[in-house]
Amino acid sequence: MHDDTVIEISNVWKIFGAKPEAALQAIRDRGLTKAEVLREFNAVVGVADVSLSVNRGEIFCIMGLSGSGKSTLVRHFNRLLEPTAGKIEIEGIDVMGLGTKELQQFRNQKIGMVFQNFALMPHRSVLDNVAMPLEIRQVAKNERMRQAAAILDIVELGAWASKFAHELSGGMQQRVGLARALAANPDVLLMDEPFSALDPLIRRQLQDEFIRLSKILKKTTVFITHDLDEAVRIGDRIAIMRDGKMVQMGTAEDIVMNPADEYVADFVAGISRLKVVHAKAVMRPIETYIASQGALPADAPRVQSEETLSNLINMAIDDESPILVEDGGKSVGVINRADLLRTVIEGTEVS
Repeated sequence: MHDDTVIEISNVWKIFGAKPEAALQAIRDRGLTKAEVLREFNAVVGVADVSLSVNRGEIFCIMGLSGSGKSTLVRHFNRLLEPTAGKIEIEGIDVMGLGTKELQQFRNQKIGMVFQNFALMPHRSVLDNVAMPLEIRQVAKNERMRQAAAILDIVELGAWASKFAHELSGGMQQRVGLARALAANPDVLLMDEPFSALDPLIRRQLQDEFIRLSKILKKTTVFITHDLDEAVRIGDRIAIMRDGKMVQMGTAEDIVMNPADEYVADFVAGISRLKVVHAKAVMRPIETYIASQGALPADAPRVQSEETLSNLINMAIDDESPILVEDGGKSVGVINRADLLRTVIEGTEVS
């Protein structure tokens, strides 16, 4: 495991049924499809040979349609589900090797989880709900209330500490759920479609709130969603699943510009490239440009390689000159209006 790697998942399989090991062996020996496994073994392949790693402080989004295996996969990270095969390491700990007591301690101290349904205790106040993980740890009451109050302030719900869950809106309840997950100060945050049950406006506000919190707390986060727009807004990297398999993994820009197959291409077809694509993905090498077009004007506008497509287009509206792209103080590429138009219309890299 690399020093900056917090989660390492290797060749994880999950097969639901009476004989999962026999079904897996048949897949390996005879290459059975998901449909053939269902017909022959009456077993369902939930996760199929998935490997991934998540870096410290990263928001890693796993997305796919209903039934793709994304929620099944994330429940292996803290062994709410036992894999049929594979290895799971978190902070260097072999999660599969933990005994019952060790696993309970691991879940309580290392992992925070936020579900789609808020799962708040109705008979407890907001403050008591947030303090629950610390109570399980047997932290003294005054200290756990102090820590819970501090987390409520971070999610801007301090004034609601004495209220009960049913007195709060759905969006506020989900913020309490997030605060509860954060109260134990876990190394890893697992979020399973936490905002999908909310109205679109509230959902966007909570996305903004989560992005703000992530910058403050720098928690390593695995975020499950079926919404590509949400994944693009939130994720540092995105993994797309289909039929239990990992289809493609990378930054939003990687996936939008270079979809691995037609399924991913269809998935990302509706995503605006304006905020996702950056200058480094649009530019052509400076040597190639000079060879075909000649030297650049001395007063050519300059941008950094991370400049967004949206800003590049605005620049091109005001100035017909080719744009010089720099990285680390070095000129690395050139973009002209034709490159920008091609990227917007086709969504393909310039060769």
